[in-house]
Amino acid sequence: MLRSLSVSCLLLMFPAWSAAAEPTVAELFQRVNESVVVLLTGDMTAPQEQGNTPTSIQGLGSGFLISADGLVMTAAHVVQSAEVIAARFANGDVVRARVVASAPAADVALVQVEKVPAGATVAALGDSDAAQVGDPVLVIGAPMGLSHSLSVGHLSARRISPDQFGGFVPVELLQTDAAINTGNSGGPMFDMSGKVIGIVSRILSRSGGFEGLGFAVASTVARKLLLEEPSAWSGLSGRMLEPDLAAVLNLPHETALLVEGVADGSPAALLGLRGGDVPADIGGTSMILGGDVILEVQGIRFDSAETAAQIQQALSTLGSDGVVAMTILRGGQQVRLTGHKSEIGLR
Repeated sequence: MLRSLSVSCLLLMFPAWSAAAEPTVAELFQRVNESVVVLLTGDMTAPQEQGNTPTSIQGLGSGFLISADGLVMTAAHVVQSAEVIAARFANGDVVRARVVASAPAADVALVQVEKVPAGATVAALGDSDAAQVGDPVLVIGAPMGLSHSLSVGHLSARRISPDQFGGFVPVELLQTDAAINTGNSGGPMFDMSGKVIGIVSRILSRSGGFEGLGFAVASTVARKLLLEEPSAWSGLSGRMLEPDLAAVLNLPHETALLVEGVADGSPAALLGLRGGDVPADIGGTSMILGGDVILEVQGIRFDSAETAAQIQQALSTLGSDGVVAMTILRGGQQVRLTGHKSEIGLR
């Protein structure tokens, strides 16, 4: 009886002995920070006046290392049409990178760095399905260029976005009140076990800055689209035009894909696609006009989630000697573009 009472008193005095204490936010940051990278991108843009040379527009985003051989996960909009990509690690090393898989409709992408510096660590992808509203989360990235900045918040809600970046594919987004700003895109959202449950994608804001409404693509979505069923990189960034916008632009189809940007040397560029150069706002939707509008691919029109999936399936099963064919609208005229899959580098 005396022995049992003594043990009980000890447990009351030292409760940490009976259960492992959760790591602090500071401890978690130290554990995972070396997996986070800053992504620097460059795009060459046409001169505004005749006779001037092309200029380079610099972009900034974040990402995180998911494999020891140099695979980095990020947001598609950070790298999709970038002509030059570099990754800056926590120790300051900057290495070149290239896109190896991308799913723009879900805003997730995978890049391969040429070399992984000593000291860099690999982040583990967690199970976003197990996360619950109210769970604490950590976001690490480069807001406004301030690399390896930490913000802390909670999982505010789970959302299904039917039109992420103008796409047809429903995407699960994790809403958070952790501060997110320009430069955080593509960075990891960690749970309190140090696993990535979301890839930072966007914010909702009236001021242009963070207002407590940030969104990250669920890790289960990223795992499926980039690791289990990898989507080939096209080098094309664009926006699906729904019937209302298609009518405003006087398109022959109710839906189509507007080409906003094309990376130099990418499969889209080698096929002959051209991006736009005229920023516009139509009905509150910002877009880049002046580029091609894709009406059909492999004879399949863009008009629903099902046909978008059919187009992807048709291209993925096409042999290396198969011909990629699409009908586009350029300068008010329908034009047909074709190219062998192997010649344009489409994997």
